[in-house]
Amino acid sequence: MFSIAYSKTMYALNRCCYEGCTKIALSSIDSDGNLREEEGFCLEHSPNPEYATQKIKNYILTHEKIVGLNASYITFSEFEIENKKFYGCNFQHCTFRNVHSNNLRARMCMFDFSTFTDCNFPASNMQFSSFAGSKFVHTVCTGSDLIHNNFNGATAYQSSFDDSDLYNSRFIKSVLINTSMANCNLKKVAFYESVREGVSFHLSNTREALIDRSEGGLIGDVS
Repeated sequence: MFSIAYSKTMYALNRCCYEGCTKIALSSIDSDGNLREEEGFCLEHSPNPEYATQKIKNYILTHEKIVGLNASYITFSEFEIENKKFYGCNFQHCTFRNVHSNNLRARMCMFDFSTFTDCNFPASNMQFSSFAGSKFVHTVCTGSDLIHNNFNGATAYQSSFDDSDLYNSRFIKSVLINTSMANCNLKKVAFYESVREGVSFHLSNTREALIDRSEGGLIGDVS
């Protein structure tokens, strides 16, 4: 059971110190490698964005459990994060390229408007997290628990969610192209107003998915 208090896991909502900027500041990390809740800059206005990026990457690599980290707009490329646990972290507008993690854990994390390309996250457990407006290209999340997540407006191209539990997740207005959700639990998964081309739902319980509002949300087979 997930029992960490919600208020203790969310990232600090400190605004960027640059005048007129409304973005959230990147997390500050002290000399001992600990997160500090203090004023700072977003990646765009950081005095040394490369240094700020590397400090956040090093923090992730040297910690098994990451709580309340704000890393928005950072690019993660050729990144290995095996068995990491993320709680209440902000990865909005990030770019993930060739990122690989087996057994990734995430709770109440924000990945909105991020891009995942050639990434692999098998056997992951991501719950109560948001991927709204994100793009998945050649990305694999097979054998995972992806429960109570928000994929509204997301785009998935040649990606795989096979053998995963997607219970009560949302793909409203999403675009799914040549993507596979075979042998998945689709109970209460909402696909309202989504575009689905070349999508495989082989062996998935499509009768329990929510597809058409006018039909009460339940249909037989998903095309």
